[in-house]
Amino acid sequence: MNEPRTADFVVVGAGIVGLAVARELKRRHPADHVVVLEKEDALGEHASGRNSGVLHSGIYYPEGSLKGAMCAEGARELATYCREHHLPIVRAGKVVVPTRPEDDAALDLLLERARRNGARAELIDAQQLREIEPDARSATGRALHVPETAVVAPKAVLRHLAHTLTSAGVELLLGHRVGEIDPARGRLRAGGLEVHYGHLFNAAGLHADRVAQACGAGGRYGMLPFKGLYYRLVPDSGVRVSGLIYPVPDLRVPFLGIHFTRDVDGTVAVGPTAVPALGRENYRGARGIRPGEAAGILLQVAAQYARNEQGFRRFAHMEALRFLKSRFVAAARALVPRLGPEHLARSSKVGIRAQLVDRTTHRLVMDFVVEPGERSTHILNAVSPAFTSAFPFARLVLDQAGVTGGRQACG
Repeated sequence: MNEPRTADFVVVGAGIVGLAVARELKRRHPADHVVVLEKEDALGEHASGRNSGVLHSGIYYPEGSLKGAMCAEGARELATYCREHHLPIVRAGKVVVPTRPEDDAALDLLLERARRNGARAELIDAQQLREIEPDARSATGRALHVPETAVVAPKAVLRHLAHTLTSAGVELLLGHRVGEIDPARGRLRAGGLEVHYGHLFNAAGLHADRVAQACGAGGRYGMLPFKGLYYRLVPDSGVRVSGLIYPVPDLRVPFLGIHFTRDVDGTVAVGPTAVPALGRENYRGARGIRPGEAAGILLQVAAQYARNEQGFRRFAHMEALRFLKSRFVAAARALVPRLGPEHLARSSKVGIRAQLVDRTTHRLVMDFVVEPGERSTHILNAVSPAFTSAFPFARLVLDQAGVTGGRQACG
C-alpha cells in the first residue's frame, strides 16, 4: 500500500462530467488539492469517448428540466472551448423530420421547447428540406431545422481537458478503481491507494449508482444499461447526408431513435439502437457479462415490460427487431428513402447508456439527477446531453454542494 493521499476534493470518474467538475473546482479554489480517480487506464473508454460528438441544442427537453436549462448554454460553451483551443468542430446543422403523419404535431412542441430553452430553430417546408438535406424525407412536408448544431471529436476534448487540468495542478490518476468508501471518515481506497478527502464528487457514469449507494445516497434508483449499435454509410453509396438527420422522437422515453450523424472526419454514422445490455460494460459478445448482473437486468426489463410505463412495451418490440439489419435499414430508410442495405456497413462504434430507473415510480428517469450524500455529491443519470451540458452542469453541481469561491482561469 502506498502512502495515503490527502485531497480537499476527490472526483470519481474522468469522463466529461468528472473533468468538468474538476475544472470548476480548480477555478473556484485554485489552491486546493483536487484528485480525479479513473478506473480505466485511458480516457474515453466509456460513454464520454463513445458518444456521437453532437453538441445538442436543447430542443427535446421540457422547460424546468435540468437538461433544458443546461443544454443550449453548454453547447455554446463547449463550441467556444473547441474553437479557442483549435479542437475539431464542424457546424453541421440538423433537421428533425416526422416519419409518420401523426408525428407532425410534435414539431410545434419541439419548436416551442427550443424557444424556451434558448436554442435557435425554425420550421421549414419540403423544398427547404431538400435544399438542406436533398435525400431526407418528411412524412408531412414539414421539418425542424436547427442550423447551429455542431459536432466535435469527444476524445480530443477529453484529452485537452485532462492536459489543462494536470497543468493546473489537478492530480489525475488512471487505473485507479474505487473500492471501499468510508464516507463518515472521508476515506476511500482506489487501485492500492488510500485517499483521505474533504468532499467526494461521484461522476462514475455506469457505476454512479453503486458509488452513491456506498455513500448512503441514490437508494431509490437502479441502473438499466442500454446498448447502442451503429452502422456506417459506405462512402461511395451515393446517399447524400450533409449534416445530421433525426426523426421526431417518442418524447415519453429518453431515446432519440436511429439517425444520421456526419462526424468531424466526414464519416456518416447511422444509429444507434437502444436495447438493454446484459452488463454495464457489455459492448461486444459475452464480454462484460456477469451472470448475477445479467439476471438482474433481465428482471428489470421484464418488470418494465409488464408495467408498460412510458409505452415501454411498444418501444421494446421496435428496438428488439432492429438487431436484424433489414429492420434497422427500414428505420433509417424512413428518414432517407434512397438508402438500401448495401449502403450500410457494420461499424465498430458501440456505446452503453447509463440509464437510471426510479424504483418507486418504475419509470425510466428522463432528467439529470444530483443527490447529496455524506461528505459527497452524486451525479446520477448523466446521460445525453451530459457531454454537451458538462460545463454549466458542473457549476450547478458545485452550487448544490455549496462549493463557492472565485472564478479563476483554468482552461
